[in-house]
Amino acid sequence: MIGREHRRLRARTVPGGPGRTLWLPTAGGGLTEHAVGDPVDWPRPAAPPANRVAYAAAHVVADPRADNGPGRPATVDWDATLRFRHHLWSHGLRVADAMDTAQRNMGLDWAATAELIRRSAAEAAAVGDPAELVACGAGTDHVPDAGSLKAVVAAYEEQIETVRAAGAGVILMASRQLARVARGPEDYREVYGTLLRQVDRPVILHWLGEMFDPNLAGYWGSADLDEACGHFLALVGEHAAHVDGVKVSLLDADREVWLRERLPDGVRLYTGDDFHYPDLIAGGSDALLGIFDAIAPAAATALHALDAGDADAYRAAFEPTVPLARKIFEAPTYHYKTGIVFLAWLNGHQDAFAMVNGAHGARSVVHLAEVFRLADAAGLLADPGRAVARMRALLATYGVDR
Repeated sequence: MIGREHRRLRARTVPGGPGRTLWLPTAGGGLTEHAVGDPVDWPRPAAPPANRVAYAAAHVVADPRADNGPGRPATVDWDATLRFRHHLWSHGLRVADAMDTAQRNMGLDWAATAELIRRSAAEAAAVGDPAELVACGAGTDHVPDAGSLKAVVAAYEEQIETVRAAGAGVILMASRQLARVARGPEDYREVYGTLLRQVDRPVILHWLGEMFDPNLAGYWGSADLDEACGHFLALVGEHAAHVDGVKVSLLDADREVWLRERLPDGVRLYTGDDFHYPDLIAGGSDALLGIFDAIAPAAATALHALDAGDADAYRAAFEPTVPLARKIFEAPTYHYKTGIVFLAWLNGHQDAFAMVNGAHGARSVVHLAEVFRLADAAGLLADPGRAVARMRALLATYGVDR
């Protein structure tokens, strides 16, 4: 039933309607006319997906009236930020909070991060079990000058305590500070071993590739990914009882499958591959993805189609989102947050296209125009009239207002 209904809805997604045509800038310096299609009426699931655990890494909404410029303390619009988490939960997705999608290490300072963790977990408690609905990143970014393994461990411990005190699950984020001070794989084993022996429930380990953060090059003690994978698997194997899963963001589908097949029984592989997620999830990976922030309705439909064994509906929901994801996450990949927030603004989840650290300026108007077009092609502009009006307003600020 899910598959037939979704295919019927997709078939209605054709351009039309007054006031839904606009001119978009192109890479060559020209303009192209674009007619926005009818929206897809994505079904709301009655329950989370049954066969995969799926986290959407969520963005934060900046207060547009505040001084959120580069290098300034982050000022968050808490009401809009928390409403967006309810949007994700309403589609049956869990929330991965205080992660790189929320601009950790790119503008979200520790004061705002700690408040986000507390507020997000408290909001989840009003919906269900916060430890199931939200997992939060615990890292070392509040001690940027940590110069020893002992200092790195202490920084991790402080953030872990903040997450657990809030009642959320813990994601051990990759640490820039550890990457800087570690001399080899034995130092990673010492730090993570110390932390994993202390946790009161299994955590998610986070491996963020250098395309997402160049400061994490050589993580796990080697610049050779084959060697790094070996060190990583050895660590997970030694502490498997304390590891719920591993979140891998290397944009390397073959390597992810290789890792997944070698993890200890009971340890999940949460794909963080925003390029190849349909095949990886279908093949057995769970998900912790930044792109799910932007494509939550399609992701929920696809995951429930997978539960129903409807491969056609799974592909029909997911495959049109892949070009959008590849555009949002194109190099430099770490600026993907701009496209995520842009779509949240187009879809009415926030009143302004504004980001902490001034990051809304990190992508060109040509890039954003293509994100707009691809979101439309994927059926992910919930209200075409609003999306067109907001896009026209943005284009006018760039002098592209034909």
